[in-house]
This record gives sequence, structure tokens and C-alpha cells, in this order.
Amino acid sequence: MDAKVLVLIPCYNEEANIVDTVERLRAACPEVDFLVINDCSTDASAAILQSHGYPFLDLPVNLGIGGGVQCGYRYAARCGYDVAVQMDGDGQHDPAYLQAIVQPVLDGECDLCIGSRFIKKEGFQTSFMRRVGIRFLSGLIRLLCGEHVRDVTSGFRATNARMTAYFAEHYATDYPEPEAILAACLAGFTVREAPVVMRERQGGVSSISSLKSVYYMVKVSLALLIDRFSIQRTRKE
Repeated sequence: MDAKVLVLIPCYNEEANIVDTVERLRAACPEVDFLVINDCSTDASAAILQSHGYPFLDLPVNLGIGGGVQCGYRYAARCGYDVAVQMDGDGQHDPAYLQAIVQPVLDGECDLCIGSRFIKKEGFQTSFMRRVGIRFLSGLIRLLCGEHVRDVTSGFRATNARMTAYFAEHYATDYPEPEAILAACLAGFTVREAPVVMRERQGGVSSISSLKSVYYMVKVSLALLIDRFSIQRTRKE
């Protein structure tokens, strides 16, 4: 691809996955740039990144997934990238599908394209409880802004320069994927999905356990409601 593309790879304690993730990306998409955001990992992630010579940001304090990704968006905006792609460091996102989420952005079809595992329903579909939670959040986002997005928690997504610049300044700090969709829609950006196939986490432990799934759904639901009505109140004022 002729466009200037940067892949952002958030990393927190991914010593078991980060090399495979980066090397698979380099093999599938050698023409794109990438940047790993090491969010104060307590394992050997930083040493591994340094020993392999991978470009990475070594954050001085733990910012969480939202803060770490926002740092990446700020870097992408400052360096003038045409497209920024978020791709998890745990090996779930297949870089073979990177073109599938980047192309709709390059073609001007949308500002934000999300890689969805639920369009063709191939590959790893996550656990039953998480699917229930994702459907609930999908319905809530549709109610709040009218946009139907199936895979609202997918962290495999591409943004154009305008969307990147917006996220560089406005991004949720905790579990940001659903909130980012709502914020983008309410700000007038166009959001679309493209079918992808995902894999199970290849090593390490997810930050969202089964017991935390319910807590996550409640917390994100409240955040979405607060975001929606806060924006509505601001517009009235």
C-alpha cells in the first residue's frame, strides 16, 4: 500500500507473545511501520523489545490500555501517518487481515474501521459470557447513537488522520474500545466493520477474567450512558 501506515501494539506483560506478534506482522505487512507501547510491564517485555531492536515507547507510569493507546495515537498524529492501526500484543489479531480494515479507510468509506469476528463468524468467537456482554453493549451503543456495531470490544481497528487526531486528544482511559465507538459516532465520524478472523490468546493471561466480565459490562455500560448524556448536555449549553 502507498499510504503511510503505523500499527500501534499495546503491550503489558506480553513476554510470551510480543515477538511472535511483531514477527507475524513484519512477515505479512513488511511495508507498514509499527510501534509497541510498553505500559510499565513487570515481566521481561521491555528487555525483549530492546534486545530485538523493535521501536517502542517505554511509558514511565502505567496508564492502562486507553492511556497507552492514546500515546500511540498522539505519536501517529504528530508524525503525520495517513492511517493508524491498533493491534493487540497477545497474538489474537491476525495481521493477514490488516489490509481488510485499512482499505475501507483509505477508500474514504469510513473514518474508523473495526475488525469484526462476528460478521462471518469464523475463527475464535470468545467465551459465551463475553459474547452475551458484547451483544448487550452493541445494543446499548445502537440505542445511544443509532450505529450498529457488532464487535464493539474489538481492539483491531484502523483510523484515518482525522480520527487519529481526534483520538489523540479524546480517548477513554480504562477499557476504551466501546467508548471510542460511541465518541466517534457522536462526534460525526463514520464507523464501519470489516470481517476478520481472530485467534485465541497465544500465551499469558487476559486482563479481563470470567469473574471480571460482569463488572466490565456494568462499568462500561455506565460509562457509555454518562458519555452520551454529557455530550447531549454540552450541546444544549
